[in-house]
Amino acid sequence: MKEIELKVDGMSCEGCENRIQKTLKEIDGIERVVADHVKKTVKISLVSDVEIDTLKETIEDLGFEVVD
Repeated sequence: MKEIELKVDGMSCEGCENRIQKTLKEIDGIERVVADHVKKTVKISLVSDVEIDTLKETIEDLGFEVVD
């Protein structure tokens, strides 16, 4: 299993975390998502290959900013 950690700005509460987690879990190949608004991170566990650009675009479409 592959794990990716992204830095994400704009999360301010558990509601933000839940929106990101729920939306990313709908993508095929993603097994687990843990968003943390305090640490400003999103950890994604993959069971199959998913393009990192797809993950970034999905998060940014929700109104958050992925920081490289």
